[in-house]
Amino acid sequence: MFEIHLSGRQSRVDWGMILAIVGLMFIGVAFIYSAKPPSETTAWYNQFPVRQIIWYLMGAAAAVGICLIDYHSLARWSIVAYWTAILLLISVLLPHVGAYRLGAWRWIDLGFFQLQPSEFAKLAFIFIQAHFLSRPTEELRQPTVFVKAVGLTLLPFLLILKEPDLGSALVLLPVGLVMTYVAGVPTRFLRRLVSAAGVLVALLLVDILFAPPAWQIKLEDYQRRRLWVYFNRDFAADKSTEAERQKARLQERNDSWNVKQALISVGSGGFWGKGWRNGQQIMLGYLPPIVAHNDFIFSVIAEEKGFLGSVLVLSLYTVVLFTGIRIAGQARDRLGKLLAVGVVTLLFSHVFINIGMNIRLMPVTGIPLPLLSYGGSSVLCSLIAAGILQNVYLYRRNY
Repeated sequence: MFEIHLSGRQSRVDWGMILAIVGLMFIGVAFIYSAKPPSETTAWYNQFPVRQIIWYLMGAAAAVGICLIDYHSLARWSIVAYWTAILLLISVLLPHVGAYRLGAWRWIDLGFFQLQPSEFAKLAFIFIQAHFLSRPTEELRQPTVFVKAVGLTLLPFLLILKEPDLGSALVLLPVGLVMTYVAGVPTRFLRRLVSAAGVLVALLLVDILFAPPAWQIKLEDYQRRRLWVYFNRDFAADKSTEAERQKARLQERNDSWNVKQALISVGSGGFWGKGWRNGQQIMLGYLPPIVAHNDFIFSVIAEEKGFLGSVLVLSLYTVVLFTGIRIAGQARDRLGKLLAVGVVTLLFSHVFINIGMNIRLMPVTGIPLPLLSYGGSSVLCSLIAAGILQNVYLYRRNY
């Protein structure tokens, strides 16, 4: 039955996913234009919407290029891509190589482009993990194979965490976990890993929220304060003076400002929204322009196009994600299945975390919303990820 279905007359590409991606790109340009309107003092080619269109075109070209080569051939280069990504993650931490912005070493300044290696490291990780786990089931039952798979995850995780970029580092964990599960690694290994990770996370949260300063695990101040905001913890110590308490309240107000204004933006949009470029949070500067076009672009959409606009965005993402799941189900070998599953998990994690932090279900982590948030590295990697899904779909009949 399945063979008959595949041999029937079907399009070589999945047009449903392509149309959904094109729809997301149109929405992205429109609302980046709303959040960052053109400036008369800036050249037209340096305007934010124009630059985003350039990233879209470059990403689309890269996705088409990916589709020209069978994913089996691409997977043979996975170890080269992985170690190249590791070297880039190391180099971004070096003085005079990495660019320091917003309290982190996450970028390499190429002049015309701010390269963010962590975004490309996610794709390289998916490829090498899929290639590594595409082995006989008997080998997957060996503890050493599972330990090596965990090691492939931990190396980029620790380097990205060092930048620090906690959000991007954490995204690797569900991707690696889901891929090992789908590959057929014994569930007892996964249960032990998840249990150990759960205990560590619980201890970390207890330390951050309740431990005295002398006992606290070393974290960047802004990371600790973001978690305090998320859990509504009082910034002032118990025995603070009135002056210290006033200073702590001011710090708490500043750190929680973006989250509160994003939530107001989402709630004030109502059912229909206030209209494109009529969002009061943006026009009056309550939602800071420095974050409105990237981390909080969903809030801009929700305010200006309301519930209907939000549902449209979620529907387009649903089309992309469920198409990816279907492609994974139709893959004829384990490598194709794992590549598709890894990409779907990566995109889902980004969408869930970003929209979650816009509506205060998740702490702020700086995770971009795929294809909607402004940013070259994010856009390029999102479209390359879509190209990987199309690649698995294109060559599904060859195996």
